[in-house]
Amino acid sequence: MPLFMDRHDLTDATAVDVANAHVLDLAAQDRYGVRYMTYWFDYDRQSAFCLATGPDREAVVAVHQDSHGLLPNEIIEVDRGAVDRLLGPLIEHAPGDAYVDTAFRAILFTDISGSTALTQRLGDAGAMQVLATHDSVVRDALQLHGGTQVKHTGDGIMASFRSVVDAIGSAITIQRNIASQLASVVGEDRPVAVRIGISAGEPVTSNGDLFGATVQLAARLCDRAAPGAIVVSAPVRDLSMGKGFTFGKPRQVRLKGFDEAVRSFEVAWEA
Repeated sequence: MPLFMDRHDLTDATAVDVANAHVLDLAAQDRYGVRYMTYWFDYDRQSAFCLATGPDREAVVAVHQDSHGLLPNEIIEVDRGAVDRLLGPLIEHAPGDAYVDTAFRAILFTDISGSTALTQRLGDAGAMQVLATHDSVVRDALQLHGGTQVKHTGDGIMASFRSVVDAIGSAITIQRNIASQLASVVGEDRPVAVRIGISAGEPVTSNGDLFGATVQLAARLCDRAAPGAIVVSAPVRDLSMGKGFTFGKPRQVRLKGFDEAVRSFEVAWEA
């Protein structure tokens, strides 16, 4: 059975309002062959995301129409594994349990700079040792800062965080540890550098992919970052102001897949 996630843009809704609407969905779902699994409600952003299995999008929307009339603004088909990796394991809540749980996530990409030249310089065995060291440093940082590895990209790692503060903290930990960890592999005179890009957003937007624009932006910022740099999107910087981080001046960058220039900031992690 296909799995769907929808987004509701709300106004002045409370956790009780959303919990009551979910109970009504559960009461109506069997008539349409739908099963609602869970939902996320972000009070500050006034957005809710429902996760349900069903025969098609129309059936999932029909349940909302029949039960309370609050139709989703967007609905997309998703993969269960991707949901678990990006949002974390599903948490079971009792029907009617009023709770707040944001689906907003920060996405981080790492990339080993100059990996092709590195292989030519160190050979396959040396390059694999560099990659293994990178992976160990990144995974230790994820564990320290509450991040989840989403996938390995070949030359780096994609990870998800519940907060931008944890994502930036993890990036700084990676940059501060990677050079010293790799020194014994590549030599201190020719260090290996890692690029990092971070973006943040909600799971369902008009582009039709789970965290599609957020993931794409984080990957593009990583590509454009200088070796050894951490580059973040403007929303990440704004949400982390006053949290002890220092940022460089804003830059407007043109990125593949984005119609307009993107405002970005470099994190002064060595300060």
